[in-house]
Amino acid sequence: MHFARHGPAGEVARFGRVADEPGDRDGERSDLTPVELRAWRGLIEITPLLRLRLDQLLTADSGLTGSDYPVLVALHERGDRAVRSTELADLIGWEQSRLSHHLARMERRGLIRRTRHPADNRGAEVHLTDDGRATFLRAAEGHSRAVREHFADVLTVPQLESLAEVMEALKHHLDTVT
Repeated sequence: MHFARHGPAGEVARFGRVADEPGDRDGERSDLTPVELRAWRGLIEITPLLRLRLDQLLTADSGLTGSDYPVLVALHERGDRAVRSTELADLIGWEQSRLSHHLARMERRGLIRRTRHPADNRGAEVHLTDDGRATFLRAAEGHSRAVREHFADVLTVPQLESLAEVMEALKHHLDTVT
């Protein structure tokens, strides 16, 4: 896939506006330079494609969905400790209502169980069941292979290091802006 699809200077593009001058970054302009636009479009165009492919492979390999996986990762990483549903929503970046509906589906499948929080009857705690843990561990091996095949092995070590630094910088920025 080629992402250098940007038009002449000043053109309003689908995902941003190309700057009139390639090096124009005076802090006042909202236009993106061609390289900024190429990087931005690359990120927003490839991320859903990569997730879709990995989710398809995950489901075919394990029966888990791309929505099940981050829930199971977060619970598995906490060991045997229950996690409040509000904390879980924050950990995986979901709205509480979306998580609640998804947890109900996962609970019916025996992957998790929910209990009332002992100190707050309004709150729920989420527990990974033994079946949920076993399902996650089986799925994790295949998922890791798919991530390697469609992501890590496609890039060089310097590219991976650069990408990791970019993602860390973006996360730091987003964590600190008000």
